[in-house]
Amino acid sequence: MSFKIIEVQNRSDLRKFIHLPSKIHKGHKNWIPPLYTEEWDFYNPSKNRAMAYSDTILFLVLQDGKPVGRVMGIVNKRYNEIRGEKTARFYNLETYQNYEIAHALLLEVEKWARAKGMERLVGPLGFSDKDPQGLLIEGYDEPIVLASNCNYPYLVEFVNRYGFKKEIDLVVYSITIPDSLPDFYQRILKRVQSRANGFRMLSFARKSDIKPFIKPVLSLVNETFADIYCFNPMDPDEMEELAEKYLSFIDPRFLKVIVNSDNQPLAFILGVPDICPGIQKSRGYLFPFGFLHILRAMRISKMLSLLLGAIHPHYRNLGFDTWMGAEMLNEARKAGMTSIDSHLELETNTKMRAEMEKMGGVVYKRYRVFQKKL
Repeated sequence: MSFKIIEVQNRSDLRKFIHLPSKIHKGHKNWIPPLYTEEWDFYNPSKNRAMAYSDTILFLVLQDGKPVGRVMGIVNKRYNEIRGEKTARFYNLETYQNYEIAHALLLEVEKWARAKGMERLVGPLGFSDKDPQGLLIEGYDEPIVLASNCNYPYLVEFVNRYGFKKEIDLVVYSITIPDSLPDFYQRILKRVQSRANGFRMLSFARKSDIKPFIKPVLSLVNETFADIYCFNPMDPDEMEELAEKYLSFIDPRFLKVIVNSDNQPLAFILGVPDICPGIQKSRGYLFPFGFLHILRAMRISKMLSLLLGAIHPHYRNLGFDTWMGAEMLNEARKAGMTSIDSHLELETNTKMRAEMEKMGGVVYKRYRVFQKKL
């Protein structure tokens, strides 16, 4: 059966592009729909600041007039300039189990990238590391959490078959929350706290208490992640954008910030109760009742997902990671939670991986970013 590829150029095509995954993943128990209000914003240049310094293209495959595949091409010009690269990205690749469609989509992105003068194609990658990264290659039966991709195994096979090779893997740890901190962990924690020298751990009770720390904390992310794979520094407007996106889901109990005597953040960790069962039940719509499903999921969640964290480069060897880890374990236990999802950790981030394993974490999911020379 023949099909054709079109470039998305109007609202009707974009609607098909956005809603195609819900059809492909119908009946897929672990798939989590996007929040569609945020999804529309993602493709809107007036709402998504990253589009101002990126070239993008959306391809949609139609078969008998119905969408059956999609992909996005991205050239993040600011990132390429900073890193001295000529790299394009593919993102949001979705198809039914048909290799010809996947091949045609990847070929279109490749031709587009070549025309832009790019030398490599990597993905799945969005505008930055704050977008979901990679294809799931291990842990298909495990729950998907916020800001993570969900895909069928056949999509990995299709990408490999097209000629992509491994670029880098990202691992996800599952940490069982103990009834009490292990003795060795308590000993390390006491040693760290005894050397605090004026550093304080801040906890929060209300969202309004968090707001003054949003920009300082995200500025800390810029300083800390400068050399991290795929990291894209945020300007003030992007910080506001990110804060607006996640503030409604933040439970103040699960933000911990270490500050110095001048109240400047030196380290932080942020977790959110797993709200994905609520998003799944809402089918991606906040209204009229979707937000109630999400709020209920937040209240009854037994799993905490770590979204973001950073330690200032000058303070990395003071045990702040242990201090924050202990605080987060205690807070999650008090909330009646039983496990923590570490979110994505680069396989090369040995220091953070060691901290996860010190907390009893085991790798239970693995994602892969692929690359191909053009």
